[in-house]
Amino acid sequence: MVCCYTGQLLQKCMGASSDVLGYPEIGALAFGAKGRFAVSAIMYVELYLVAIGFLILEGDNLDKLFPGTSLNLGAGLLISGKHLFVVLAGIVILPTTWLRNLGVLAYVSASGVLASVVLVFCLLWAAVVDGVGFQGKGTVLNFSGLPTALGLYIFCYGGHPVFPTLCNSMHEKNKFSKVLVVCFVVSTLNFGSVAILGYLMYGDDVESQFTLNLPEGKLSSKLAIYTALINPFSKYALMVTPVATAIEEKLLASNQRFVHILVRTFIVISTVIIALTIPFFADLMALVGSLLIVMASMLLPCICYLKIFGTASCSRAEVALMVIIIILGSLVAASGTYFSLQKIIHDF
Repeated sequence: MVCCYTGQLLQKCMGASSDVLGYPEIGALAFGAKGRFAVSAIMYVELYLVAIGFLILEGDNLDKLFPGTSLNLGAGLLISGKHLFVVLAGIVILPTTWLRNLGVLAYVSASGVLASVVLVFCLLWAAVVDGVGFQGKGTVLNFSGLPTALGLYIFCYGGHPVFPTLCNSMHEKNKFSKVLVVCFVVSTLNFGSVAILGYLMYGDDVESQFTLNLPEGKLSSKLAIYTALINPFSKYALMVTPVATAIEEKLLASNQRFVHILVRTFIVISTVIIALTIPFFADLMALVGSLLIVMASMLLPCICYLKIFGTASCSRAEVALMVIIIILGSLVAASGTYFSLQKIIHDF
């Protein structure tokens, strides 16, 4: 509800000026050049870290699909399957980042809704047909893990950086609020189904990706893993393109083919290296959710709205609600970031 409300605040901010085409312009409208820079920086770092998460996701699922895989380079150097698959995923994904027209990948990425339904179906099939059952046991409420869990929850609703762009692309912009509500309801039902099924099936033993829990050799397991593999492959280039474009513009070389390829290759190599260094999907996503998505999805919409319109144009209830969201968001960001970093360091 909070993220849906802040999404509607962004729509109202867009209505304040016809020059607003994206999220950075909202930051500029509220705080000038510094606001544009701050919003852009948050967006680009978020996209970069999500791209790293995609590589970790690919490595984990391919390792599940082909267990026991490794590469011996001699001289005592042995590359584990997970690390090997992260590198291979980077090599396969690399050419997609060189494309000038990402239209084909956009269509594949749009199939994410269908993929989500397929994954829920596979999870339910594994429980009912493949014999996993609903015998999972665990602690219903673990307060020590609450900050990390909140970061993961918020990560699921972190689409705010693209909301202004989506709204501008609609023929009937006045229906954006209704679209937003429908999307959040459908997403919540999907995420909730996976969370409840995963907990009932595996309890405290559930992995950061439930595909890693599914029984090996079953058709439903393979279908779930293949489905989980397609989305990161198609979305990686879409994630890093805004980052690469921003770098090219700073280099004043946006039209030079060599620089275009070089920048994107460097981004892929750097994300592969970090994915190999921090191969903890849940921890990384919790960090992204706590540190960046809380700012983009909770704090900035409220702060920008209050700056653009002022408190005089809002009712006391609206001002109070936004202040509460800012305070709660700040607490979630601080605690979630601390515990996520602590867990990443501990897992090393």
